[in-house]
Amino acid sequence: MSTRLAGRARRSTLALLTGAALATLLSVTSAGAAPLTGPADSRAGGVGTASAVDVYMQDTPADLGFEPHALNPLWQSSDIKVCPTAVECATSQNPIVGQRNYIFIKLRNPGPYGDSVMEEGTIWVYRTTPGGGAAWPGAWTQIGAMAVPVYPGVTSVTIPWDDVPGPGHFCLLARWVSPNDPMTFEGPDIGVNTRHNNNIAWRNVDSVAVTAGGLAQIRPFAIGNTLTRPARSSVVFGQTGAPFQAAGGRLVADLGPTLFERWVKGGKAGKGVREVGRNQVEIVEIGQASLDNLELNPGERLVFSLNFTATVPTQERTAVNVTQIGPDTTGAARADLGGVRYDITVAQRAK
Repeated sequence: MSTRLAGRARRSTLALLTGAALATLLSVTSAGAAPLTGPADSRAGGVGTASAVDVYMQDTPADLGFEPHALNPLWQSSDIKVCPTAVECATSQNPIVGQRNYIFIKLRNPGPYGDSVMEEGTIWVYRTTPGGGAAWPGAWTQIGAMAVPVYPGVTSVTIPWDDVPGPGHFCLLARWVSPNDPMTFEGPDIGVNTRHNNNIAWRNVDSVAVTAGGLAQIRPFAIGNTLTRPARSSVVFGQTGAPFQAAGGRLVADLGPTLFERWVKGGKAGKGVREVGRNQVEIVEIGQASLDNLELNPGERLVFSLNFTATVPTQERTAVNVTQIGPDTTGAARADLGGVRYDITVAQRAK
């Protein structure tokens, strides 16, 4: 057993296969990613003498690669970025539907369990509907993959993303897969997987450009149940930065008939919300609101809509966080099952 594998074994006794998602390597061209030059063991001097390697991505700015960690929010990694051109942009943007976009991923070497040596592996990228409870691997669609050498320091990998489907709003997942730098384990909960594997990063950030007095900007949000039994979840609303209400902001959740019926059956539980129309609930107190007691069937994932409107232009950006809270496969009763940060700007209406 190599030094690296022994280190992984000490951190976790679990070892689960990831399934058919890793059966075939997708070949894509990539700016900033050099071709592989040879097998991983060619630099190591033989089996059993390899240096420990540990490539990682940051989940939060405070993440140093330790496994597991308790840092939050888990799903806002800045090491994943979407840009409209092959030149890296300053701030991640929503992908442009129907066009070629580019995903930039930062790989850091070494992590806390490795030495400063080059490692070879493959970075895989996936997408799903924004929200929580997206079971691995079934709820995720592969975007692309790239085999790369990762030298000491920070390596930026660029993966083209062609023909982005509408409506153009996604959660993204990046997985670094290497024989010398394996996962500790992977199960159906992406949150659990991400906390226990510094090889995994997750980004759920969406830009919402609202025009004062204009039409609603609509964003999808999904909640799911990765368990094999029915389970109840909450959708929790918070915000940072300038209050959305200061811009005359209004946030309405259109739950649709199925999820609205579940909410009614759950006693219309929640706080800081009010029913405003057919299947619709207004989020009145965005910083401390929730929709509670939403029952989901085993393996079920339901999508609803969030409608953003505002009446007053503002120079300050508002960030509204929407998070699914519920039971996960570790036995935790109120785990963070995933969410989305909506970065909202309100512009003056054109005259």
